[in-house]
Parts: sequence; C-alpha cells; structure tokens
Amino acid sequence: MIKNIYKSVVLAALLFSAGGCDDNFEEINTNPIQPITLNPEYLFSEAQRTSAVNTLTYQAPIVQQVQIPYSGNPSGGNLNVVNETNTTPIFNNLYTLSIRNLEDIINQTQDDPTRSNLYNMARIWRAYCFQFLVDTYGDVPYTQAGKAWLEGVQLPEYEESAVIYEDILKEYQQATDALDPNGDIVQGDLFYQGDISQWKKLGNSLLLRAGMRYTEINEGKAQQVVSIAVDPARGGVISSNEDNAYVPYSDIFTHPLSSQLLATERHNYYVGAPFVDFLKATDDPRLKYIAVKYEDPVKPLATAGAENTNPEDQQGMPYGYDETNIATAPGFPGKIGSAFAYSQLNRRTVLRLDRPEFIVTYAQTSLLLAEAAHRGYIPGGEAVAQEYYETGIAAHMEQMEAYSGTTESSTIDITSEQVAAYLAQPEVAYDPARALEQINEQYWVASFLQFQEAWANLRRTEYPNLEPINYPGQDPSVNATGGGFIRRLTYPLRERSVNTANVDVAIARMGGNTLGNPVFWDVVQ
Repeated sequence: MIKNIYKSVVLAALLFSAGGCDDNFEEINTNPIQPITLNPEYLFSEAQRTSAVNTLTYQAPIVQQVQIPYSGNPSGGNLNVVNETNTTPIFNNLYTLSIRNLEDIINQTQDDPTRSNLYNMARIWRAYCFQFLVDTYGDVPYTQAGKAWLEGVQLPEYEESAVIYEDILKEYQQATDALDPNGDIVQGDLFYQGDISQWKKLGNSLLLRAGMRYTEINEGKAQQVVSIAVDPARGGVISSNEDNAYVPYSDIFTHPLSSQLLATERHNYYVGAPFVDFLKATDDPRLKYIAVKYEDPVKPLATAGAENTNPEDQQGMPYGYDETNIATAPGFPGKIGSAFAYSQLNRRTVLRLDRPEFIVTYAQTSLLLAEAAHRGYIPGGEAVAQEYYETGIAAHMEQMEAYSGTTESSTIDITSEQVAAYLAQPEVAYDPARALEQINEQYWVASFLQFQEAWANLRRTEYPNLEPINYPGQDPSVNATGGGFIRRLTYPLRERSVNTANVDVAIARMGGNTLGNPVFWDVVQ
C-alpha cells in the first residue's frame, strides 16, 4: 500500500514537471558552458597539424630511404604490393580531418573582412592538401569535398586531376596575393604565428613546387607558373631556414612517426641501402647523424648499448627481399636477437620525439630554383643554377640542426668547412652536363623524412637513378605500366564500396586503379 502511494506521488511529480517544461525549454536544456561554435583559428591549427600525414609504409620505401623487411601488415612500398590498410590513411585523414576543417574555416570567414588573412591562409593550405591527394591518388573529390555537413554532399564527384591542379595554381596565386600585412593576425598559425611576409613566401614556394610538376608535360606552362611564383613584387619565395614551414612537436605533443618507431616497432625499420650508399660515396657529413648501428637494437634507446655512427660502418638494407629470404642478400650482416644487423635511423636525432615535421623548406625551394635556372625558366643561366644548387645543399645541412638534442651525442653540427669540402667532391661539384641529375639527387636527400615530396620528385624527374626492387610477388602493374616503380596509391575500399558510381568514373578516366597508373603530370620513362 505504501509502495503504491509512493509510485503515485512520483508519477504525479514527473507529469507536473513535464508540463512545466514547456516554458523556457530551450534555455533550461542548453548547457551554458558548452561551446556551440569553434574559433576558426583553432580549426586552422588542427588542419595544419593533421596535414602532416604518415608516409612511412609506402612513400619511404618507394624512394628507398627506409626499408621494412616484412610482408603482411606493414607491407606496401617495400614489396610493391597493394595493402588496403596502408593505402587508405592519407585519403581518410586529409579528407576527414584537414580538409573538413579548412572547408569550415572558409565557410565561416569568406564574407568576414576582419578575418581575410585567415580565409586566405586556409585557401592556401586547402590547395596544399589537395595537391598532396592528387599527387598520391590522381583524380579525387574536389569541388564537392568536405561539404557533407555544410551542404549535405555525402557522395562527392571525382574530378579530373589536371583540372584540379589548374584550380590549385589559381588558389595559390590569388590567396597569396590577397594576404594583407595590415590585416588580421592569425595567432593560432603553427607555422609562422600569423607572419604575413612568411605566408606569402610559403604560398609562392608552393606555387613554384606545383609549377615544376609540369616540366615533363608542358614546359611552357611550367615556365609561366615559375615566373609568377618567383616575382619579388609578389613577396618572393622562401629565402632562409627561418622561413621553413613545419609542424612543431614537443615532449608532450610527440611526433607520431617517431613515437611509433621508438616503441615496439623500433627494430623493424632500417635505412635503405641506396640512401646509405649514396651518402657514403660522397662523404656526406649528414650520414653520421642519420644512420646508426645499435649494439642491441631490439631494446629501448636507454638500454640499446653502444651506438656506432661511424659512416664507414653503416650498411643499408637492400630492397627486393622480405623476412623469408633477406638472409640470401649479398653481404647479409646477420641478426642481433630478433633484429637485423643493418643500419637504422638514429633515435637521438632524426627520430627524436620532439623533432619537427618539415613540409616546405628553403633547401627544396633553392634546388627547384636551381633546376628552373638550368632549364631557362628564370634568368641567370648556369651561374645562377649553380648558386641555387649549392645554397640548397648548404641549407639542408643547416636544417639538420633542427634534429639536435640536448646532449653531446645528439648535437648536430655540420661546419662551413664540411659543407665546402662536400661541395668540392667530384660527384657533387656542379656540372651543367649532369645538372638535372645532380640537382634532383640532392632534392632526394633534402627531402629525407618528407617522403611524399621525395616520391613526387622521383616520379617527375626519374632521379635519383634507383633500381626497381623487383620483388617476386609484387603487383604486376608496377612493371606493366609503372616502369618498375609505384606511381600512385589505390583508392580506399570503402570509397569503392560506398561512392561506387563516382569512383568508377574516375577509374575509367584514368585507365585503371592500380599502383602502376601514373598521375597526369608523371611521364613514365
């Protein structure tokens, strides 16, 4: 009886309160401390951070700077095979993180003159993300991309990559020109804290990079774009290492790739033999800071024992092998426990948890200018080409200091005397007859750890002259249409399953969805 009375009272109270909720319902049911919008500056910082995507599994071994001697889950560019787990992340991360946020920023700021600089920075960085996607996959969603929440576009159309590139060029140029030194200061900018002069240099350097992609398909267009990019009246290009664009990391916000390679995967990755051999052949002072042999590479750095950084003792891991047959490779050095006795990336320097992730650099920009001068795109001839070439090499050696730690064993100090001695090496000294090869070999070195850009430039120029890995079980398209190298990554399975009609149009237009299909600017030799 008492229980039934209690139930009746509770029910009556609930009914009464429910009726009373009609008044001020929205106010009562709104969390007063939960934000309903985000400052677009925060979205911009996040878009910059998430655009530093992982390129370890495909791009790093394709350019033969890092080798992974395993099939199965970590396979990809090391064996020239399709691995859906590893072809997908770049597509997913750039679209669902970086581009989604950049589209939101552009939507919020395009009609707000007080945020014009943020709007144009977002345009530049959106163009960068799409250039990354086109260079990786070919035809991709563009105009309708990132519009699911804003416009309800759930299944965006794929657009022709050459057409996308045209708009990318326009965005780089127009957004860079629209940046205003007297306008809003974007303090959340990870690269330059809103410095407009540096952003102009970045936009123009990206325009230079994009223009040089046309060298094998339309030299007239390449020269036209380069001329616009380097025009000093528009702000010029990156002119010192102070202008380098990079994502910063710290002891708290650690570099994701370094975190992976310093944890349980530390003994599964090695420096590629062609990279080590090239650096050794030219007495390159960078090698001692890049490669190391650990006494016990399976263990964490604190207990890995002696660290041999002597350049003469370094041995890179060859390509074309996996864990089942690497022991048959010429000069196989044996194993140390479960690890192979090949050289690895130095955990005290280039794999530091707080190392920066460079995206566009003075070294790369100088080397592109060297090639542009050699090709006659900019005035000055071979004298100017040589100056930019030597400047690019010296700039990257100086850039290496960014990987220094706080201890003597982790300090990187390449002296001006070492730089001069390196530039005097017979294989390095500028030779107009070999200029394209020399410049782009150095671009390969200067793009170390920027594996995506190293891969793009390798496809564009075919330098350095690497040997195809010819793994026995590789995807047949790599040789059939790719000239022995992976030319693009395949579309994610989910895209092919969900956005089927649009993906099929793109595949038909590109002539297939294989690793051997080149993107539009890539002329396979």
